[in-house]
Amino acid sequence: MNVIQETSSDIDIKTFRLKLADGNEKMEFMPGQFFEFSVPGVGEAPFGFASSPLDKDFFEVSIKRVGVVTEAIHNLKSGDTVWIRGPLGNTFPLGLMENSNILIIAGGLGLAPLRPLIAYILHRENRDKYKKVQMLLAARSTGDFIYKRDFGEWSKSKDTEIVLTIDRPEQGWDGKVGFPHNIVGEMDIDFNNTYAVTCGPPIMIKFVSAKLVELGIPKNKIYTTLEMRMTCGVGKCGKCNIGHKYVCVDGPVFCMEELAEMPQEY
Repeated sequence: MNVIQETSSDIDIKTFRLKLADGNEKMEFMPGQFFEFSVPGVGEAPFGFASSPLDKDFFEVSIKRVGVVTEAIHNLKSGDTVWIRGPLGNTFPLGLMENSNILIIAGGLGLAPLRPLIAYILHRENRDKYKKVQMLLAARSTGDFIYKRDFGEWSKSKDTEIVLTIDRPEQGWDGKVGFPHNIVGEMDIDFNNTYAVTCGPPIMIKFVSAKLVELGIPKNKIYTTLEMRMTCGVGKCGKCNIGHKYVCVDGPVFCMEELAEMPQEY
């Protein structure tokens, strides 16, 4: 296991690269899916995959230190053994998205579950299946961006644009300043042929999705991934139900058309 410290601010996010103990086994997953990460003697929690599904020798997960389980994970060392259960949940509709522009809007750690999607679409074997790829990546400050090491490589892909924005001005910053729902309208986007995928704090998802609808993207072409309240991952504990849906079984990927028919509890 390798560990990467992602953030330089007081928000403590680390990325963990994991390999299965049986070197002959590979973790097969697709963008949007998640898994249960167990630390023996401490507990278990669900996290979205945060690396390319095309990298078969390892997979990555990015975790913010917020509680008992995440504290234990942050204290793991290279060579420690953990338990993995998965992959679980549904995936982004990669087939439906083909021959369309793709707009990615992520805030903070919300970029983590979208990173497999970005890697899949920009991979040389898949890039021609999709049209223009635009990303609007937001963070509280410059120290809060995760995967900054990827930005250069992503921007080299053809017809790919990355716009970065932070909440407040900083000395030396020449990117955008402002919240994503206020910035997206400034971008040159063909809203008539675009699938949008957004993830971040719940309030960001609500404002961004409302803005995208206002700009002309149909609700059935706006997707998000909800990881709220998921615990068991198999629809047994009942902690993640929204109306008659279970986020862990029916999601975590939903389009806004589906969410519009569900109670506003997400």
